[in-house]
Amino acid sequence: MPLRLCRPFAGLMVFCLLLVPMAPARAQLFETKAAQAFMIDAETGTVLFSKDADKPIQPASMAKLMTMEVVFNALKSKRLTLDDTFVVSENAWRKGGAPSGTSTMFAKLKSAIRIEDLVQGVTVQAANDGCIVIAEGMAGSEDNFAAQMTERARQIGLKTSIFVNSTGLPADGQRTTVRELTLLALHLWRDYPDLYRYYSQKDFTWNKITQRNRNPLLGMDIGADGLAVGASEASGFGIVGSVNHNGARVIAAMSGLANDKERAEEARKLLDWGVRSFEKTEIFAKDEVVGEAQVFGGAKSGVTLKARGPIAIFLPITNRDKLTARIVYDGPVAAPVEAGQPVGALRVWIGDTLSQETPLFAAESIGVGTLPQRALDAAKELAVGWLR
Repeated sequence: MPLRLCRPFAGLMVFCLLLVPMAPARAQLFETKAAQAFMIDAETGTVLFSKDADKPIQPASMAKLMTMEVVFNALKSKRLTLDDTFVVSENAWRKGGAPSGTSTMFAKLKSAIRIEDLVQGVTVQAANDGCIVIAEGMAGSEDNFAAQMTERARQIGLKTSIFVNSTGLPADGQRTTVRELTLLALHLWRDYPDLYRYYSQKDFTWNKITQRNRNPLLGMDIGADGLAVGASEASGFGIVGSVNHNGARVIAAMSGLANDKERAEEARKLLDWGVRSFEKTEIFAKDEVVGEAQVFGGAKSGVTLKARGPIAIFLPITNRDKLTARIVYDGPVAAPVEAGQPVGALRVWIGDTLSQETPLFAAESIGVGTLPQRALDAAKELAVGWLR
């Protein structure tokens, strides 16, 4: 049966009409020139902004975030150490080094480079030669390494991204989305705190050549500490950025921008808006009843619902009328109902963006009703069920 709206829940009435169960407003609180954009609160994963976030794009150099995930995972599991070395092959040198004319750390042909230096070359300079050296050193070939990248993507919850090479250079079949790039960045920050720091490094010198970090956000004094930029003919200019301001961290990815200047400015505006425009508010305490779902054939006509713990939402400091919420569930819920049984979810929208979804569970057990009760429920369902 379709998801249906339960009756208004008193716990949210303290916000008057701000959190009434109604259709989400069709409006954004922020406008951007990016064709695709996605931003979350890093602490909770709450979605703060979304624009065409699931459209496939070419990742370009932003694919290097996945390259680093594979490396960071190997370092964390101690399959690699920062002092291990890989040798620069002629393929890596020609395809990603000085002869390539692409972003490079200018690694010397046949030289042996420490993993830590390769990581800095990739995170700071977006070095294509560094990526290929890593790929060949870890998997024997770039094709094999790209397969590992896609496999790891699935393991960490990226459902659609496909990686064909380690660099993000144009290749048929290579794709991702700004949603998945944001979730990848969140994963890097959460799971590898000791390695994530390389993304905030301002410059790196290799082969006597110093290059500044390609991320324009690092020089803007907005609390940025990562992560990557990219550009492709098919998807335009893109960026994945993270900002930490007064204890609030937001992470965003954008694509489809016209040039590097527009990319820098649009990313700055979105991230700065994200850390300044919301406040975290607890609306339900642990074990507090959130609402009620209708029961079919039960000893009671409804079952109370609650979350596993407290529920906090991110309220816009202004434009609070753009925030709406509803309880959704597949129902009516058939009796018997066991306490703790998953029933539905509390969904909160900011404008037309589904901001967060909190699972709700039965707060009580409801037994099967008497024959007259079940007959009455059946009659009601026959009369009005087709309206849902």
